[in-house]
Amino acid sequence: MRQLGELPPFHSPVMSDSVIQVENLGKKYVLGQQQQGNSRYVALRDVMADSAKSVGRRLRHPFKSQSSSQQEEFWALKDVSFEVKQGEVVGIIGRNGAGKSTLLKILSRITEPTTGRVRLRGRVASLLEVGTGFHPELTGRENIFLNGAILGMSRAEINRKFDEIVDFAEVARFLDTPVKRYSSGMYMRLAFAVAAHMEPEILVVDEVLAVGDAAFQKKCLGKMENVSKEGRTVLFVSHNMGVLQGLVQSAIWLHEGELKCAGSTKETISNYLSSGLDLGSSNLDLSNHRNRLLGMKKIFKKVSCKAENGLSTLEFHQSEEIFLDIEYHAPEEINLAGAGIIFSTIEGIRVGSFNTYMDSQPPYRIPRHGRLSFQLPARQFNPGTFLLTISLGSHQGVLEDKVENCVKITINPSDIYGTGYLLSKEDGVASISAKSMVEEI
Repeated sequence: MRQLGELPPFHSPVMSDSVIQVENLGKKYVLGQQQQGNSRYVALRDVMADSAKSVGRRLRHPFKSQSSSQQEEFWALKDVSFEVKQGEVVGIIGRNGAGKSTLLKILSRITEPTTGRVRLRGRVASLLEVGTGFHPELTGRENIFLNGAILGMSRAEINRKFDEIVDFAEVARFLDTPVKRYSSGMYMRLAFAVAAHMEPEILVVDEVLAVGDAAFQKKCLGKMENVSKEGRTVLFVSHNMGVLQGLVQSAIWLHEGELKCAGSTKETISNYLSSGLDLGSSNLDLSNHRNRLLGMKKIFKKVSCKAENGLSTLEFHQSEEIFLDIEYHAPEEINLAGAGIIFSTIEGIRVGSFNTYMDSQPPYRIPRHGRLSFQLPARQFNPGTFLLTISLGSHQGVLEDKVENCVKITINPSDIYGTGYLLSKEDGVASISAKSMVEEI
């Protein structure tokens, strides 16, 4: 996969092994266009009433602009260009609201782009939402034929693949049960099985695999890997960097609708995880941090990283202690239960976590306003770079605030074993404490 430079116009013959070509793609939405409360649909009478009101406004104020002050343009995608070659498995990463799902909907021909062009060579199978194309009143058997037809499979093709789909989805016992009685996991298994077995040239998968259990997720990942080995192309959206690194050869990073990076998986993920870090500051303001999870309350205010001597630093030797101070301030209506820290590698692999629940007895409770202090030995980490995520929850079982990858710390080697052996990145991400004995036989 490469980002496009000068791509020939799509009406011109192009000699290329690319199955997806995207040029200057943009998608615009108008916010505030409909003020219909929580209703999903607009009745004909509402359309006629709105039209009559609009005519009335023009008659009363013929020289006044009719554009609503409540309307606002929002570009979900802006000038995105890239291409994907046949047989590639490409990961799409980015924070919530980055435009990932919008891109997949355009590639799946569900949504029309506002600007730009997309060229697809071959049949596309999409799995964007659990049970898309399923009818809740129909049985699993009937929905296999319905969903297969929607995805472009002939009846003969569905019959040929039927047993394979059922075996993969593990729903044989419930095949003649209406899918409205299925669990979300059963729904997802059947939907994925149909999409993956239609033998598309392009398979588009959003992060619906999070619904299934670990065993089925492994099966799905194996299926996508087999699809790519057969020369077909897979686009896969995921927030799990570890899964992406094991599955995809290249990645696309979207940020606020724009293409930030397209290239090798390792480089793209590293750039993505490093984004938003104040690399020069060990005392970081979290009030409006860009890596705060979407929808979270702004409870975390500040995080600082210190050494044993009390000096601020982001670099530690394995023989030292790491001190973290996190200041927070919660609204009156929230009763906080606990907070935690998570460390990951720069490649997105989780190393470990710790929280206040592990260090106290129930009932769990922390003050509404305060400072959290964590002390941990740096020798738990092998030399390398690590990212810190912090989170905070309430008694209602709700995640109230979470700021991801907000601090980057560096661990340098020390003679922690007292033998002169210095660990390196090749020894893994964590240092192991153990005893060894050698006995001659």
